[in-house]
Amino acid sequence: MTDFIKTLTRKNSLRKQCQGMKLADIDKVITDLNEIRAEIEEEAKREAEIEQAKKQKLEEIQRLMKEADIDLEELKQGVEPTARKSVKAKYVIKDSEGKEHHWSGRGRTPIPFREYMEQNNLTKDQLPTVD
Repeated sequence: MTDFIKTLTRKNSLRKQCQGMKLADIDKVITDLNEIRAEIEEEAKREAEIEQAKKQKLEEIQRLMKEADIDLEELKQGVEPTARKSVKAKYVIKDSEGKEHHWSGRGRTPIPFREYMEQNNLTKDQLPTVD
């Protein structure tokens, strides 16, 4: 728990922090906290409504599957998993053993490329590209 939260949740700590404040400032803090509370309540209400709608849709699908005498395995047969597109390699290097390493240039730099760039004092843009 942060010090700020500890202060807000402990009456004596809050009282100490409010000493010397003007009533108008305290009223402003109270108003702001009430607005934040209302926003959090509204968000929780929206999430509950979304969850309830999802639950109703799921129950409807289950009911329709029972009526049609379809089980989950039969349903899965009609759905093919979507394959991720592979990204073509942009860079290629040969290591000291003569083995080629390919990299698309995305994500973390593979160790062979990192070592190659350090040894040859190169940046990513200076790497040899695939023809």
